[in-house]
Amino acid sequence: MRTILITGASGGVGAAAARLFARRGYKVILMARSADKLQALADEIGDDTVPVPCDAADAKAVARAAQQIKADHGTPNILLNCAGAGAWKTVQDTTPQEAQDMMGAPYFAAFNIARAFLPDMLDRRSGVILSLNSPACVVPWRGSVGYAAARWALRGFHEALAQDLVGTGVSACHVIFGRITSEYFDTNDIDMASFPTFDRLIPPLSPEDCAETLLYLVRQPRHEAIRPRRLAVILTFGRIFPGVARWSLRF
Repeated sequence: MRTILITGASGGVGAAAARLFARRGYKVILMARSADKLQALADEIGDDTVPVPCDAADAKAVARAAQQIKADHGTPNILLNCAGAGAWKTVQDTTPQEAQDMMGAPYFAAFNIARAFLPDMLDRRSGVILSLNSPACVVPWRGSVGYAAARWALRGFHEALAQDLVGTGVSACHVIFGRITSEYFDTNDIDMASFPTFDRLIPPLSPEDCAETLLYLVRQPRHEAIRPRRLAVILTFGRIFPGVARWSLRF
């Protein structure tokens, strides 16, 4: 049985992915800070689902959890980094603690998880590490400094990790989704009016849509995947014409 570890598994894309992978016969290890939500999800999914309450941004907590996971279930075949939070604010409206928290998830969470399990994956010469990201890692918009910085850190982590993994049998996949119809925006108190202009051109995705994409990428890993495809066109334009992209995102 193949095993997947999902961070940020208590809701949104993480929870949807847990349900889908469990239906496809994977053992699913759920990781998030909320023990109650993880247990409720594990009870819902049923057998071969393991809740592991842990703050993935806490390196020592991840090290302890990883030791127990490896002892009980072995090293996962797939690491799915869904943990992420953060409000859209300017520098002057962001406290230093908020900035650190936003960097903690997604960036430090992805780093800690990879560091805990990657040595065994390299010894085994197999595995997939997927990291979920935001369009802000390519084209930041106004009023999103801490959020965008954390997403750029995650993108840099993926790019450097992918270089290190060439020829090892382990794959790194960077996944950029557009707006997702989950509780994320309510939880992080994000005003819909602050969405960048290009968001109006892109159909939103459900967490279940995202989970299907992730299942496909586990089977067919690639360096980067962007969904929906219309978003891929917009981000490609932003990479080719960064000045125009910066100007357009000021409105």
